[in-house]
Amino acid sequence: MPRADTARERPVRPVLLVATLALGTTALSLLQSIVVPVLPTIADQLGVSPTAAGWVLTANLLAAAVSTPVLGRLGDALGERPVLLGILATTCAGTLLALVTSSLPALIVARVLQGVSYGLFPLSISVLRRELTPGRLTVAMSVVSSTLAVGGVVGLVAAALLTRDGGDYHGPFWLGAAVSLAALALTAAVLPRRPPTGGGRVDWWGALVLGAGLVLLLLPVSQGNGWGWTSPATLGCLAGAVLVLAGWVVLQRRRAEPLVRPALLADPRTLVPTVAGLMTGVGLFASFLGLLAFVQSPPPDGFGASVVEAAVLYLLPGGVAGVLLAPVAGRVVARVGALPTLLSGAVSGIAGFGLFALARAEPWQVVTAGLLTQLWATVAYAALPALVVAAVRPEETGVANAVNSIARSVGQALGSAVTVALLAAGTDALTGRTAPEATTAVALVGVGAAAVVVLVAVLGLRGSRRRDLGTPETGATAAAGEWSPVSGVR
Repeated sequence: MPRADTARERPVRPVLLVATLALGTTALSLLQSIVVPVLPTIADQLGVSPTAAGWVLTANLLAAAVSTPVLGRLGDALGERPVLLGILATTCAGTLLALVTSSLPALIVARVLQGVSYGLFPLSISVLRRELTPGRLTVAMSVVSSTLAVGGVVGLVAAALLTRDGGDYHGPFWLGAAVSLAALALTAAVLPRRPPTGGGRVDWWGALVLGAGLVLLLLPVSQGNGWGWTSPATLGCLAGAVLVLAGWVVLQRRRAEPLVRPALLADPRTLVPTVAGLMTGVGLFASFLGLLAFVQSPPPDGFGASVVEAAVLYLLPGGVAGVLLAPVAGRVVARVGALPTLLSGAVSGIAGFGLFALARAEPWQVVTAGLLTQLWATVAYAALPALVVAAVRPEETGVANAVNSIARSVGQALGSAVTVALLAAGTDALTGRTAPEATTAVALVGVGAAAVVVLVAVLGLRGSRRRDLGTPETGATAAAGEWSPVSGVR
C-alpha cells in the first residue's frame, strides 16, 4: 500500500510503477549511448570532420549538466509527474528531430533536447521514495538505477546492429523514439497525481551559475583530445570552472532557498555516493570503449572483430547479466547494506579490469572481464540511490539524486576522454592496430577507478559505525548501517 499521506487517487501498482520508471531510465541511457558507435558514420554521411561530429556527444552532455539539477529541484518543488511528463515530451521531440534531419546543427539541437532526459532518473527515485513502502523500496530503486548501466549496453549493441554494412545513422534513433514514446505514454497512464514534497522557489541564479561552471568543466573534458590537454582553451576552461564553481558555493551559502544546500554537498554521507558515482562512470566507459577497441584491433594485438561481433559477442553478455542481476542486487542491498554492496561491486571491477590487463589472449577471458566490469556498474548503480536517500530529507530527494547523476555523467565523460586519448596515442593510423601497452593502460585506469570506490566504501563503513545514529528512515537504507537521514549537518 502507498503511504497514507500520499494516497490521494488510486492505489499504485508497484510492479507497473517500477516498470514504467525503469523504461524511462532505459530511454535515458539508451539515447546517451546509441551515438557512440556511429560517430564515424555521422561524420561520413553528413560530410563533417570527426571533431565536429563529436559535438553530437558533447552537446548532449552539456545540456544534461545544465538541466539535471534544475529539473530535480523543480520535481521537489512542483511535483514529479508534470516534470517527468515534460522531460519525456522534450526527449521525444528531440528524438523525432534527430530522425528527420540530415544537418549537423539540427542534430546537435536534437541532442540538446535529448539531454534533458538525464532528469528522469533523480525524479524516478523521488517517485519511488514517495509511493512505495520500505519493504519494496530497495529492490525498486535498484532495478530502476541498474537500467542506467544495462541501457547503455543495449544502446551500443543496437546501434552496431542497426548501422551494420554502412547503414544509415538514423537507424538507432528509431529505437530511441519507440522507447521514449512508450515511456511517455506509460508515465501519463501510470504515474499518480500527488502534491509536491517540497516547496519554495527554484534558485534560478544558482542554477545559472552552476550550469556555467559545469559547462566550463565538461567542455575541456569532452574536447580535450581535440583541443590538446595543455592548450590555452583547455586550461582556461578548467581554471574558469574552478572559479565559477567556487563562486557558486559562496552564492548558495547566501541564498535563503538555495538550489542545493552546501551542507548537503559537504556531508560525508552524500560525498561517498558522489565519489563512487564519479568513479563508476569512469570505469563504465573505460570498459565499453577499451573492450570494443581491443577486440576490433587486428591480430595479434586484438581479435579483428567487426563492430557487430564486438557488440554482440563481447558486450551483450554483460548487458544480459545486468538485467538478470538488477533485482538480486536490490535484495542484497536490503540484506547486507548499501555500502557493503557497493564495496563488493568495486572488488568485482578490480577483478575484471585486472583480468583485462593481464590475460586477454582468449575470447572467453575478454568476455569474463566484460562481465565482471558490468557487474561492478550494475551493483554500484543499485547501491547508490539507497545511500543518497539515506542521507537527505524527503523534499531533497530529487535534487540530491540529480547531483549524483551529474557526478556519474562527469565520470563517464572523463572515462571516455581518458580512454580515447590512451587508445589514440597507442594506435597505428595505417594498420589500425592498437599497441598492447595502450590497452593495458586503459585497464589500469579501470583498476584505479574501482580502487577509489573500494576506498570510499570502506571509509563510509567506518564513519557510519562511529556515528551510530540509530535506525534509518526506510528499509531501503536500513541495510546501509547507521547512515540515518537525521544529521546535525544541515
